[in-house]
Amino acid sequence: MTDYPRTFKLNRTDFAIAYVLLRLLIGVNFLNHGLTRIGNIPGFVESMVKTMETSYFPEPLVRINAFLVPIVELIVGGLLILGWRTRIALIVTSSLMVILMLGVTAVQNWQAAGDQLVYGLILFILLACRSFNTVSVDYWLAKKTAPSERSQ
Repeated sequence: MTDYPRTFKLNRTDFAIAYVLLRLLIGVNFLNHGLTRIGNIPGFVESMVKTMETSYFPEPLVRINAFLVPIVELIVGGLLILGWRTRIALIVTSSLMVILMLGVTAVQNWQAAGDQLVYGLILFILLACRSFNTVSVDYWLAKKTAPSERSQ
């Protein structure tokens, strides 16, 4: 029989590695969503209008949101990959997911709704565990400015 340790100890370095890998994973996902759509925004907008035609949302609202989605995905994806303005990027991305959830549930696309919940959970974990965001531009900038603030 295997003897397991009686105490459970979390390793901060492992959490930092896991955090950066999860942040990169979701960042690449959003960046590529944006990159694949940005070159054909009119086509993406039209496909969203067609998808949402049975919903209760007015077409102009669908068009505006569909136009902005690829731009937002591209920006937040890049920010998450860099780990720059991570908190803001995670809040904006989570807000985007709420908007997208409104859309997919309005047309009863329950498979997509489930996928959105997974994204929401990942974004929650990243936001809640931001203290492990030590491999990032945010951390580097905070470390760079911290000594000068102490000397004042």
